[in-house]
Amino acid sequence: MGLSAVTVLGVDRPGVIAAVTGSLADCGANIQDSTMTLLGGHVAMMLLVSGEVDAAELSKRLCAPDLVVTASAIEARRHFCDDGGGLGYVLTVHGPDRPGIVSAISAVLAADGGNITGMSTRLTGRLYVLIADVELPKEVDVAALMRRLAAVGAGLDSEITFRPVEPDLL
Repeated sequence: MGLSAVTVLGVDRPGVIAAVTGSLADCGANIQDSTMTLLGGHVAMMLLVSGEVDAAELSKRLCAPDLVVTASAIEARRHFCDDGGGLGYVLTVHGPDRPGIVSAISAVLAADGGNITGMSTRLTGRLYVLIADVELPKEVDVAALMRRLAAVGAGLDSEITFRPVEPDLL
């Protein structure tokens, strides 16, 4: 079975997700992972799909005048903390909007081997809010990392919180 990464961007409207996922199902593609969000009135989807259909065929089948679609064949890879060796955290940032917030925060995390596995940002008036799921290697000094994050937050006039993730009960 082949694996493809599919991205879809288009004007939000009722039924767009049903149309995209219906087209995927019609060609035998199985959605393994996906995320969808609204960005400024546009729907943005990223999907990891498996099946016997190649990326070029997926792009053709999902093509619509109001959607920008890309599909690329990819290799399956394990996530760097899938072996249970990582620690999960949730990071939040609240503060005034300004360029460089995501860059500054992600650089601090990356310096310790931290990986942002999911992130959402919103601008509400002048308040900028960032919420990120972060995985850290076990050997990271979390207290020292939190001090560095606090220093970056102070420089951005922002409040940063960093707490362990509650385990999911599935």
